[in-house]
Amino acid sequence: MQEEKTFKQLLKESLKSDDTEEWLDVHFTRPIGLWFALIWKRLGVHPNTITILSMFLGIAAAFMFYHTGFWYNVGGMLLLMFANFCDSTDGQLARMTGQKTFVGRVLDGFAGDVWFFSIYAALCLRMMPQPLSTSYYFDSPTWGIWIWVLAFLAGILSHSPQAMLADYYRQIHLFFLKGKSESEFDTSAQQRAIYENLPKKGAFWPRAFHYNYANYCKRQEQATPRFQEFFAALQERYPDMDQMPEDLRQCFLIGSRPLMPYANILSFNTRAICLYISCLLNCPWVYFLIEISVFNLIYVFMHKHHERLSLKMMEAFLQSSDNSETPDTPESPESVESSEPTAPAPSSTPSDNDAD
Repeated sequence: MQEEKTFKQLLKESLKSDDTEEWLDVHFTRPIGLWFALIWKRLGVHPNTITILSMFLGIAAAFMFYHTGFWYNVGGMLLLMFANFCDSTDGQLARMTGQKTFVGRVLDGFAGDVWFFSIYAALCLRMMPQPLSTSYYFDSPTWGIWIWVLAFLAGILSHSPQAMLADYYRQIHLFFLKGKSESEFDTSAQQRAIYENLPKKGAFWPRAFHYNYANYCKRQEQATPRFQEFFAALQERYPDMDQMPEDLRQCFLIGSRPLMPYANILSFNTRAICLYISCLLNCPWVYFLIEISVFNLIYVFMHKHHERLSLKMMEAFLQSSDNSETPDTPESPESVESSEPTAPAPSSTPSDNDAD
């Protein structure tokens, strides 16, 4: 008879890696999500039901953020937090019960978009009649249509590409750390092939998903040309990526690991905290400005250094291909910029003992 796992064991298994998990998730979101998952498991609730629930919670949070009252905004905070708990719960519940489904994957990817689209729209409606300035010395015009322009710059032109690239870098890191089975690192070619192999009749939703997901992957690839060159060279030399030398994996991880905190900042938690504070202070426009300025600076920094890391790895990999040596990588983003590609023997490459 199989021994029942403890809560601590289940929690550890739910964490993807120490490198890609945020402190707030490890000590707050994941434990609460697991606690809810165990309750839903006993009640026989399907993971997809939890995902749908998270969408309604996100929409309800947007309704609360529409109001300027302090307690309305506290309610919006709590509802969005519970939506995030559900987002953690559905995946853990699916793994525990073996109820991973195609529909679940579609819903999970759609849920976060529903939250923030609803919240951005609510904040715009909230701000439209409010004055641009609170000065007592002159009458200020209202935000009007301009808050929608600001939201477009913050959401479509900032938030969306930030989250897309942050997710891509995290999945790349997990791929090199744990392999394909433990990451969601997909390519546009793979997704396009799945789309084209699906029957045209009776598979509308799977075809729609893989078509759009292939385009999403394509945008990630177009934003990372240096990494694509490096990864293509790896695939040519190691058609079975599981046969990639461990030293080579560790070389890339040494350069990638310092960038993971920046990817985490561009994920949910930091963004949500900024949203909470700006709404409680009744200045949601500040949140939009943070998206456009601070988060975009982080985005540019992260992108710049990851591309430089990929370029250095590519050059060193090509130099070492003749004598089967493993390229060395820098230990920080700063050293990616300053150091030149080298190709020492594999024994000189530090090993990684920090990964979960």
